Amino acid sequence: MSRIREFQIKSESETVKLAAELAAELSPGDIVAMYGDLGTGKTTFCRAAIRALGVEEAVTSPTFTIVKEYEGRLPVYHFDVYRVHDEDDLFEIGYEERFFGEGVCFVEWADLIEGLLEDVEPNHLYRIRFEYAEEEEGRRIVIEYPGD
Repeated sequence: MSRIREFQIKSESETVKLAAELAAELSPGDIVAMYGDLGTGKTTFCRAAIRALGVEEAVTSPTFTIVKEYEGRLPVYHFDVYRVHDEDDLFEIGYEERFFGEGVCFVEWADLIEGLLEDVEPNHLYRIRFEYAEEEEGRRIVIEYPGD
């Protein structure tokens, strides 16, 4: 059974810390599906988690390329599917090799490919929802950890 934790984040440094804590748990085959409006912190979280996985090169958003690959303590694949209009577009770039391989995948705008996430084993799927908090600068991050 999955567990859900909610975090009230007040700064970017708190986001970075939370991302590093999550990254420490990740293992080959894990997928981190991220949901939330523009500006809620998905890319910041992703960048921090990827850095925490030992990636030393600059981590940038793959908005136009759909996926970027990095090498850290294990292969890392950063997807931004905002511009994907059809899940078939991901077949063309070989998403299956990455989703079901020996690396870790981060997927921004995961709601746009929900059908593809249905094939992921529940014990490898993290779902993270990013929302604006009541406070003007804060964020609410809800993490659903993997489970059967």
